[in-house]
Amino acid sequence: MRLSCIEGNASRPQVRAGRAAFLDFRQYTGQDPDAHRKGNEIMEENREKPIIRLEGLGKQFQTSGGPVTALEDINLEIRYGEVFGIIGLSGAGKSTLVRCINYLEVPTSGKVIFEGENLSAMKDREKRLARRSMGMIFQQFNLLAQRNVLQNVCFPLEISGVSRTEARKRAEELLRLVGLEDRMKAYPAQLSGGQKQRVAIARAMATNPKVLLCDEATSALDPNTTKSILGLLKKINREMGITVIVITHEMAVIEAICDRVAIIDHSHIAEVGKVSEIFSGPKSDIGRQLILGDVGAQGTSFGQSRQIRIIFDGRESSEPVIANMVLACKVPVNIMHADTRDIEGKAMGQMIIQLPEDETDAGRICNYLKTAHVAYEEVR
Repeated sequence: MRLSCIEGNASRPQVRAGRAAFLDFRQYTGQDPDAHRKGNEIMEENREKPIIRLEGLGKQFQTSGGPVTALEDINLEIRYGEVFGIIGLSGAGKSTLVRCINYLEVPTSGKVIFEGENLSAMKDREKRLARRSMGMIFQQFNLLAQRNVLQNVCFPLEISGVSRTEARKRAEELLRLVGLEDRMKAYPAQLSGGQKQRVAIARAMATNPKVLLCDEATSALDPNTTKSILGLLKKINREMGITVIVITHEMAVIEAICDRVAIIDHSHIAEVGKVSEIFSGPKSDIGRQLILGDVGAQGTSFGQSRQIRIIFDGRESSEPVIANMVLACKVPVNIMHADTRDIEGKAMGQMIIQLPEDETDAGRICNYLKTAHVAYEEVR
């Protein structure tokens, strides 16, 4: 059965809300020449304010074997206009967390504060309006197979009471925004994974959300497609001022797009901070595991000499730290493992080197690193 998008099928408040959202959206789709400036002004004005605050959030599931705790005492602030990452291993609770944020899962305890209002204290109608301000995209896209691309994007507008003409116009603008203006009549089965996710992003933006929740949105995509989708999310964030929350288990996604990140482990938040700070000096065990890797698994079986891990914590990426060390100490070293990244022009990551067997030479290298304020630790 085909759903109609005629206003008569919706209540008057729904129609007014749908029309208001449509008018607001026009600022961001080229009809308003000041759209980018307005989006940036909104983002700058509220940059340090939390749009979402989680206070003592907890979630338990009842099973035949008894209650299972998925989240416990989660405290987070997510600011207006930022790209915020939540990362953890499988089963850590990150997907449950994002579903509690928009009340797809009702928390067992604690509060979700959205724009200063406690969702649990809202009436059902108020809660629906708040949830409409949070668009969501999923790993498996969740498109309606019987509807073509244009109809999929129209769907949330239909149930909001937007007229057929306005819904179609807005959906077309959204599809141009995500680069699918030539695929409007195609069906999901005719699309690639990246195209499906672009449709899902357009659909999530249909209600003019203030927050875009991305639950493992790139996990099913190849590296090149992942890069293009992350670029699109970054563009939406920067040009429209939409807060983006990224749930992932991939550090490369956090590195590529996020401003700040929270690491979740066994239902708890292990640490929170700027991406550059977390990468340069993870404080939790899980942070060290995700960013620096497992020391024991990084191949330290060559010879009996001592090995140290040099931690690159934000020096200019063009600075030749190892070359300078070798030249200054006049001692060669073996590089056993290296994993460095350029984040905002800064070198982040690690390198494991094998020290010379001569203790004097080894001591000279360690002293040089201390003098040069290069962080390191002994691995073996």
